[in-house]
Amino acid sequence: MEIERKFLVASLPDLNSVLFKELKQAYLSFESEVRIRSLDDNLFYLAGKSSGDLARSEIEPQIDSVTFQILTSLVQGRIISKTRYYVSLNNNLIAELDIYHGELEGLITVETEFKSEREADEFVVPNWYGKEITYDKRYKNKNLARSSNEELKLLLAESIGNSRIRK
Repeated sequence: MEIERKFLVASLPDLNSVLFKELKQAYLSFESEVRIRSLDDNLFYLAGKSSGDLARSEIEPQIDSVTFQILTSLVQGRIISKTRYYVSLNNNLIAELDIYHGELEGLITVETEFKSEREADEFVVPNWYGKEITYDKRYKNKNLARSSNEELKLLLAESIGNSRIRK
């Protein structure tokens, strides 16, 4: 079970010594959420997720590069490209800060995963987190992958307007 809260980022923390990975992900199915993902172009995964917001079931077995390449020919929608930073928080929590690239340039989100819904409810949100978007379906990656260009422009304008980060 995956239990996570998602936010826009109000201001970037210091990322100078933070571990990061380059991610690419794409969807094979949106209704039954099935996606493929690469990390740094050397680890590959096939994931299935249930519907939901705060809590969802998820399976994510590793696959080989050949299988990944074959599955990319079945992709629906856009391929999402982002840099993910793994920022340490209090209570052994990790903030996964995503800086999006390409058509999603300007979007910066952060997710924190929890062991229980109670832990998620009691989470003290760091001051660099912005507006919570856990329940805003427009920010789900599967919807970012299939949104029209016009919908993306509006979403990016709104998300950048809610941020103190200026490029």
